[in-house]
Order: sequence, then C-alpha cells, then structure tokens
Amino acid sequence: MLEKILDWLFELATSFGLKILIGILVLVVGLFIIKIVKKFIKTSKKLDKLDLSIRSFLASFATITLYILLFITLAMVVGIPVTSFLTVLASCGVAIGLALQGALSNFAGGLMILLFKPFKVGDYIEAAGEAGTVSEITVVYTVLLTPDNKQITIPNGSITNAVIENYSAKDIRRVDTTFVADYSCDSEKVKEIIMKVVTSHKKALKTPEAFVRVSKCADSGVEYTARVWSNTADYWDVYFDVIEGVKKAFEENDIKVPYPQMEVKIKEK
Repeated sequence: MLEKILDWLFELATSFGLKILIGILVLVVGLFIIKIVKKFIKTSKKLDKLDLSIRSFLASFATITLYILLFITLAMVVGIPVTSFLTVLASCGVAIGLALQGALSNFAGGLMILLFKPFKVGDYIEAAGEAGTVSEITVVYTVLLTPDNKQITIPNGSITNAVIENYSAKDIRRVDTTFVADYSCDSEKVKEIIMKVVTSHKKALKTPEAFVRVSKCADSGVEYTARVWSNTADYWDVYFDVIEGVKKAFEENDIKVPYPQMEVKIKEK
C-alpha cells in the first residue's frame, strides 16, 4: 500500500514538475519574444513611415496583448482548462470592468489622441496642469519630459478631458516682451530703441512685422510691449536675447528704469 502511494506521489511530482519546467521555458521564450516585438515596432526602419506617436502606441498595445496571451498560454501549460479559465473571467467581468474603468478610459483617451492628433511625439505641450515635451504616447499614459529633464506621466483620460496648449503645432510663434521706463524718458525714443533691438535680431522674422507700443501707464513708470515673430524652434533664443539687448540699450542711452516707490506725506495739526 505504501509503495503504491509513493509511486503515485512520484508520478504526480514528475508530471507536475514537467509542467512547471515547460511553463518556465514558455515564460522565458514569451518574454524574449515580447521584448523583440516591442523593439522592432519602436526601432525598425520598415515602420519609419508611421508617425512616432502611432509607433509608441502600437508598441504599448502589442506589449499588453502579448502579455495577456502569454498568461493564457501559461495557464494552459500548467494544466488549467482554458474553458474554465475563460468562464471565471466572464463571471468576474463586472468586477474586472469596474476595476479597469480608469484604464479603459485612458485607453479610449489614447485612441482619441491618435485619431484627432492634438499633439504628437516631440511636441511641447501644456495639459492637465503639466508642461513638457511629449516623449511617448502609450496605451494608458502620455509621458512628458520637462526642460529640466523631469519625467511626467499623465493618464490619457486626464489629457483628453483637459485644455491642451500645443506650443509646437505651428511653425512660427509670437514673442511678447514688456519693458518699463521712467515717465521722464521720451516715449518715441524708448520705442525706437526697443524696435531697433527687436528687428536687429538675426532670428527675428521680418514678416509679420514687429510691434512696439505703449501698453500701460503704471504707478511708477510707462510700460512698453514689444511683439516679434520667430520660428518656433528659435522662440526662447529670441525671447531672452531681446530682454538682454533692451537692458543693455537702455543703459547705453541713459533710459531710466523706475523702481517701486511710495510717497508719504505727514500732515501736521
């Protein structure tokens, strides 16, 4: 009797151990295939005609799909009946649907981003309270890189339900700057100095024309607004160069910059 029990245990261990070994082999091979497929979609020259946003989304979608197939295959190899497995999944469909409600919303958001293209990989955007360059659009998330190299991950559902500002959508952008000069300074001279700095910048566009006008008579000085157009890629170069150039020009031409001040009068009784 004991011998039969030992034989049965040995046969069970052998059979189950073989399934475990096959399962491990399937897992290793499956993970390797998933890695290869993901790399192929992202880097293959055969897919260069596809937009980077679509390639990023496809890579993410293919990865998730292959992981699901690998999970089902492992269940079959270990010995879990597929019919029973799918029946359990179906019976738990409501619970799974509620649990994945946010993920499904983000998936739908990813499809809307690819369909309507409010932005693409490489664009600098501001959305859902965050700003940065789009580095990746996955099935569930959009990844941004900030100018100081921080990575921000935003759910696609949040982006599609928010206002999106795409700073890279157009080829040119308007650079707006504001300067303040003392009331004692001649307005025409100040405008002429600012205009000269703005129009002399090598990256400033001639068309549309630059604009310099008095925009406000403030408490301590007169505000001047300068507007000039540049290529989108040159925006920050023009912005900072204009500010530095106007400051230097003000100093060379003795244009006084006012400081906030308060006049207090004491009335004697």
